[in-house]
Amino acid sequence: MPDVDRPVGPDSLRPTVLFLCVHNAGRSQMAAGWLRHLAGDRVAVRSGGSEPADAVNRVAVAVMAEVAIDIAGDPPRRWTQSDVGQADVVVTMGCGDECPVIPGRRYEDWDLRDPSGEPIEVVRQIRDEIEARVRRLITSLGA
Repeated sequence: MPDVDRPVGPDSLRPTVLFLCVHNAGRSQMAAGWLRHLAGDRVAVRSGGSEPADAVNRVAVAVMAEVAIDIAGDPPRRWTQSDVGQADVVVTMGCGDECPVIPGRRYEDWDLRDPSGEPIEVVRQIRDEIEARVRRLITSLGA
């Protein structure tokens, strides 16, 4: 029986990656920005949080702008069951028990420092670690 939550059409031909964290304001936004930048149309990208912040972390926006990636346009949002149902890969970053689990999905938990309240030098290190992980993810997806 087909999975009714899976996309039909062009999106069904490419993997969908969902990045989840608590506030959807730092780590998940940076990861989504990197994946969009590096994989382009080869991967569908979504992100969400269990308790979304009011705005994207301004320091995260600044450090991503340093590498010519704009993450200011996607406001933090709560993940939905549909987001999870459509994901081939769910990458969690610190949301613990709040992160959803659906059998049959690939899950990765990225243990990354939360950039909230951190100085720009630390957020740059987090950005660079996320880039390395996203590059490995793209390779593992064959994208």
